[in-house]
Amino acid sequence: MSDAIHASGAPRAVGHYPHARRVGHLLFLSGIGPRDPASNAIPGNVHDADDRLISYDIDLQARAVFANVRAVLEASGARWEDLVDVTVYLTDMARDFKAYNAVWAEYFPDPSTAPCRTTLGITALPTPIAIELKCVAALPG
Repeated sequence: MSDAIHASGAPRAVGHYPHARRVGHLLFLSGIGPRDPASNAIPGNVHDADDRLISYDIDLQARAVFANVRAVLEASGARWEDLVDVTVYLTDMARDFKAYNAVWAEYFPDPSTAPCRTTLGITALPTPIAIELKCVAALPG
């Protein structure tokens, strides 16, 4: 049996799926992006007069993603420290990995207690975001 989680403090899902699903003592988060929960805006995105994306700020987007992950964890009864595995999707690995990795180190300063991580370079995400995280947490007892 599993329980679906919908976090009011996180941005709405882009499709028809929950923010997370609890199965036993594991919590599986759907892909979480950097959209602002209140406005649905994407932090750091700059558009031209025709609404085409011309630049973005990976630092702002990474911090927003972490805030959104935290909101889903808290709505699920989990904590930041419960994360055990994170898959990171970057739309421009060459440009953004170093900056993302620096933000990661701020949030997880001790590699011995940080979750496992895989980072993938991909060509696109469903909305004009540069980063998305897929997380798994182990819930206490």
